[in-house]
Amino acid sequence: MGAFSTALSGLQAANTDLQVLGNNISNANTVGFKSSNAEFADAYGAALVGSAPTYGQVGIGTRVMTVAQQFTQGNIQTTNNPLDVAINGNGFFQLNYNGDIVYSRNGQFQLNSGGVIVDGNGAQLLGIQAQNGKLTGATGPLTISQQALPPQASSGITLALNLNSTNQNLSGTTFNINDPGTYNYSTSNTIYDSLGTPQLVTTYYQLVSGGTGSTSATSGETWNVYYSATGTTGSGGITSGSLGQLVFSSTGQLVSGGPFNVNPPLNWQDGAQSSTLNVSYSGSTNYNAPNAVVSATTNGYGVGQLTGLSIDPGGNIYARYSNGQSQVLGQIALTRFANNNGLQNLGNNYWASSYASGQPLVGSPGSTNLGVLQSGAVEQSNVNLSQDLVNLIVAQQAYQANAQTIKTQNTVVQTLLSL
Repeated sequence: MGAFSTALSGLQAANTDLQVLGNNISNANTVGFKSSNAEFADAYGAALVGSAPTYGQVGIGTRVMTVAQQFTQGNIQTTNNPLDVAINGNGFFQLNYNGDIVYSRNGQFQLNSGGVIVDGNGAQLLGIQAQNGKLTGATGPLTISQQALPPQASSGITLALNLNSTNQNLSGTTFNINDPGTYNYSTSNTIYDSLGTPQLVTTYYQLVSGGTGSTSATSGETWNVYYSATGTTGSGGITSGSLGQLVFSSTGQLVSGGPFNVNPPLNWQDGAQSSTLNVSYSGSTNYNAPNAVVSATTNGYGVGQLTGLSIDPGGNIYARYSNGQSQVLGQIALTRFANNNGLQNLGNNYWASSYASGQPLVGSPGSTNLGVLQSGAVEQSNVNLSQDLVNLIVAQQAYQANAQTIKTQNTVVQTLLSL
């Protein structure tokens, strides 16, 4: 009767192989799915182990040694959802699923009603939380705040100018912001007060030493610098005054002047806090070329509304705002294990850690033995559909062959019974 049990073990093994292959094929389109292989071992009677002689030993069939998952990289497919994230390399997303910590390669994420990043089952994506644009180091559910970005008052303007060395010398002319004849050049910059209101600051430049019309020898030029600011509590809503002087060498390089402070501080009509403004002229020149602004930088910004999200390869989640600013909202953390095949498969694209997998090791994407992330993409199943379809035919033939063994043995038994 041993032939029956041997063939039966073959049927069971082939049936397991068919189930594993069928499961692979059914999940060919499951994002983040990892295919499995049924691994078999031959079986011999325990009483014969260690006995002598061993030649001529007949096996008693086969057994399924393990069903091993293959954690090879799946193809990465781009999507239109910025919250879709693919892992390129080793690692798992860490999720809180109804209070349990689970791990997944499925990076199809969305926002729930509370702004928390979740997967299709509602499990919360875990990572490093941020506060006021800085990572805190604390781990928890990643939340996308829909609140507006508060304004930041401007405190400085950096201007790199070229002031034309052949401009008319205006020494002795009284400066008047309403009379363009009393200055050679002006330029305006937008700044923001503490309430986010845009305000206009204009700077004026008056050549008083050197240049066309100068009657005294000079080794360079000197320019008076004035300013005016609108929206203030000054007369007519304008505050104006002198900043100082810019002194250039005979080669057109800035020798002295700046940074200047607008003093007294600017008081705003809208009730915002007073502003002390610093104006720097680093990189300014005095060449025989038209007056021009080479570069201008102003810090501060107005109120910003959330307009979009982006995730960099290191897992940092950035919010983009309507005022042109961006701010980090958190960082996705990845988890790795010493033995991925020791993970317990829970279904729903989830795994749980076990003694065999080793302790979870959490780190930033791109750090030691962890992959990087690609935003707006997902990792496809690593099922090789063509290969598994061929293997399915082989497993089917193995099942039929073992069934034929039982049929043949049954014929032998029937022959013996008929004697």
